[in-house]
Amino acid sequence: MTVGASPLIGITADITSRSSNRPIDTTLFLPQRYLAAIERAGAIPVVLSSNRTKSTVRQVLSILNGLVLSGGNFDIHPRYYSERPIKELGEINSARTDFELEITDQALKEDLPILGICGGAQAINVVLGGSLYQDIPAQLSDAGAREHSSRNPNGGHSIHIEPGTRLFDIVKRSSFKVNTSHHQAVKRLGRGLIVNAVADDGVIEGIESTDHGFVLGVQWHPEVSAPRQQHQHRIFSSFVACCKKRLRAH
Repeated sequence: MTVGASPLIGITADITSRSSNRPIDTTLFLPQRYLAAIERAGAIPVVLSSNRTKSTVRQVLSILNGLVLSGGNFDIHPRYYSERPIKELGEINSARTDFELEITDQALKEDLPILGICGGAQAINVVLGGSLYQDIPAQLSDAGAREHSSRNPNGGHSIHIEPGTRLFDIVKRSSFKVNTSHHQAVKRLGRGLIVNAVADDGVIEGIESTDHGFVLGVQWHPEVSAPRQQHQHRIFSSFVACCKKRLRAH
C-alpha cells in the first residue's frame, strides 16, 4: 500500500500532560483501534494534534482525503450553541474543541468526507448550528442508560436505522446493538442534517448530511466492533471508498 494509491485520513487526538521524575511531557493520545479500523478499510491514518492554529488548519486539510473526528472523555461547552451550562455538564477540553470545530467547519466547506464518532458526531451537529442535550439523565428523564463501556464489542443497547438513509445503505440492517459511552446527545439538528439512527427511547444515535458527499456521525464506537461485525466494518469501508474517489478526483 503506497501513499499515492491510498487515501490519507486524518484522525483527531487528545493532548495530555503526564508528569514523571522529569518535567511534564506533553503527549498525544489516540487509541490504536481508530488507526486499525482505517487501515483495515484500505487507507493510511494520520494522527492530528489539536495543538494547531487556525492558520495551519487549511494546510493540514490540503494533504488529507478524509477526516475522522474521534471520541473523547470531554464535553462541548454549551456556549458554542448559545446555551448556559447546567451543573451536570462534564469536563471541558477547550483546546481540542476549538480545533475540532475549526477543522470540521473547514472540511465541510471543502466537502471533505467526514466520519464523526461519539463526540465527533456531536461536533458535526454543533458546527452546523445544532445543539446538544448537556446531560441525558438530567434533561431526558425517560432515557435509558448509555454509560456502557465503549470497548465492549457486543454492544450495550439497541438502535434502529432509518430506512432511506446513507447509514441504512451502508450497514444493510434495520437494527443492531451498539457500544456507547456518552451522557450527551443531539438535541436540535444542525443545517442539512437528518437522523439516521435512534435508540428505543428516542434519543438520536446517528446523523448524516444531505448537503455533502459524505458526512456521517454515530454516537457509538464502530471501530471496536468492526473486526468482528461486518456491518460495523462497512461504516469504515464506505467512508474510505468516498475518500478514494476524492483522491482520484484531485
